[in-house]
Amino acid sequence: MVDLALKNIDKRFGTVDVINGVNLEINKGEFIVFVGPSGCGKSTLLRMIAGLEPISGGELTINGALMNEVPPSERGIAMVFQSYALYPHMSVYKNMAFGLETAGLPRAEIKVRVQKAADILQITHLLDRKPKALSGGQRQRVAIGRAIVREPNIFLFDEPLSNLDAELRVQTRVEIAKLHKELGATMIYVTHDQVEAMTLADRIVVLRSGNIEQCGRPLELYNKPANKFIAGFIGSPKMNFLNIDFRTSTDVNAKFSLADTRLSIPTTLQAEPGMKFSLGVRPEHISTDPKADVLLGSMAVSHVEQLGGQTVAYGQLQDGQSLIAVLEGQRAIASGDMLNVGISHQHCHLFGSDGNRLND
Repeated sequence: MVDLALKNIDKRFGTVDVINGVNLEINKGEFIVFVGPSGCGKSTLLRMIAGLEPISGGELTINGALMNEVPPSERGIAMVFQSYALYPHMSVYKNMAFGLETAGLPRAEIKVRVQKAADILQITHLLDRKPKALSGGQRQRVAIGRAIVREPNIFLFDEPLSNLDAELRVQTRVEIAKLHKELGATMIYVTHDQVEAMTLADRIVVLRSGNIEQCGRPLELYNKPANKFIAGFIGSPKMNFLNIDFRTSTDVNAKFSLADTRLSIPTTLQAEPGMKFSLGVRPEHISTDPKADVLLGSMAVSHVEQLGGQTVAYGQLQDGQSLIAVLEGQRAIASGDMLNVGISHQHCHLFGSDGNRLND
């Protein structure tokens, strides 16, 4: 069941186009994450859904009802901002109850709602405290609690973890995932952090320059990125891109050259000899196995990071192209070493000169 639909949504600031004809359907109970680089329009799109930014063109519907001109308070939406925006002179309880009091709800119902939200977020013991007596993570949970008490149909999160340190980000991320399962509500979450997107989303919407580049399940975007932009954005460290030259093709394989190395990739391809393509190789899929399906040649190691469970090697291939390899375990590798590297057929990503994916 579609909970929210965007149909040809545009946003313009004067003569500047920020959102360009976005189409998206979000089903009831889904966790959708908007992700993309700074300036891609993800927060603007979220604010348009919330009613905080007017829509320049297109239609926004919630449960089939047109919302373009409906004020934010009547959309059945609650929003959690990047800044906690708590009232410093009010207790946690009053911060969570204030919106309900303003709406004229009975005190007994307000108490039940606040207590229920506090129990879910495990902040019952903090209800009498003022915001200045709370940690960053606790303040963010209060902000989320303030949204929960409104019992909205849709939750909107605008980079809610960006003000937290690394450990608290992970902890709060897990709490938000648990909250989604417990409430079963539709949630739309904006972040620039692709790790948050991969771990939280039912579906990820990747935006660039006001357009949706790809929308799909996290592993779908990871395993089959539609283009080089998606491939480079999803995954950490980012995907390696190697310039390769087309040589010839058979019914099942396309043959390329990488410096003096010959590559055979299972795909059907019509091209002229010498045409340029890009081979995408994720660092974590690189192998030092001499029997790998596709041998990339020798890599001159320039820098090594020992992470305990993984060894990250930075270097260059014979033709000077940079390569990052993430190898499992602790490897006795040092700067100046030569590594023979390769990859399996299933982990090869082939892109054309226009940046679009070519192989299945």
